[in-house]
Amino acid sequence: MNRPLLRLIDLQTEITTREGTMRVVDNVNLEVRPGEAVALVGESGCGKSMTALSILRLLPQPAARIVGGEVIFEDTDLLALSERELVSIRGRDIGMIFQDPMTFLNPVLTVGRQIAEPLRYHTDLSAGARKRKAIELLERMRIPDPEQVAQSYPHQLSGGMRQRVLIAGALSCAPRLLIADEPTTALDVTVQARILDLLKESLDELGTSLLLITHNMGVVAGMCDRAYVMYAGNIVETAGVEALFAEPKHPYTKGLLASALRHDQAHSGFSILRGSVPNLIDPPAGCRFQPRCDRAMSRCATPPPWTRLAPDAGAACWLHAE
Repeated sequence: MNRPLLRLIDLQTEITTREGTMRVVDNVNLEVRPGEAVALVGESGCGKSMTALSILRLLPQPAARIVGGEVIFEDTDLLALSERELVSIRGRDIGMIFQDPMTFLNPVLTVGRQIAEPLRYHTDLSAGARKRKAIELLERMRIPDPEQVAQSYPHQLSGGMRQRVLIAGALSCAPRLLIADEPTTALDVTVQARILDLLKESLDELGTSLLLITHNMGVVAGMCDRAYVMYAGNIVETAGVEALFAEPKHPYTKGLLASALRHDQAHSGFSILRGSVPNLIDPPAGCRFQPRCDRAMSRCATPPPWTRLAPDAGAACWLHAE
């Protein structure tokens, strides 16, 4: 078994609001191995994006803070590094694709300059070489007329083109790990498919590992080797993707899969996962999914233990505790 490239060990992140403090990432344990694509999946509000931001310590300050755990990248705990030391890893060893390109692309800089920015910080390339590299990265993203696009500003491009620019920038230094936070959420289905194909092709070419943050189970099936299912700040199940789809163990995972449209099944409709993610200022006692669970029982008022079900699979559910 490959040694993990990234390990989250009992990671805990809190957000303080006027109403109170929320533990949005609660003792999360997760691994990504070299060359592997891993999904972190769950509904909006489950803590997926906060987990991703915690890895690179990009949390909104001062409201959010990491209060416990470790983030081990190779042999280094990223939480123990100074900000200066961490800057040398961001972009070079770990790249990140954010959810909304218009939020993270600078409107007053050309996209070519923004793609080349990590190269300026992390390589010795000349300005001319950085410019040529940015154009090469746009070509890799199958963007027509990359020289012209490199001179364009974000508002002059379509949503799909802006997303390709973000991917090109994240891959500019050939990072060993790429964190992609809902990289195709705002795009239509056909553009999503093209973007994901380009992303997978680039990762395979570079040998880069992927941590994909998503709520889309179809994307998980097409992109990933393993998946972690997150609910209300907790990891509730993990398994290889094939096993997860064939025989999910946690009721929440079953609900997610049942509520997704499947092309290989005839449906007159599709199942709806009732209820919503709880307010984490005052979460339910015990299993946080119990108010929405059809299999809930009295013992669910106590937090379920983590049960290992296979070498790469486990679930936090009383149904499997024995």
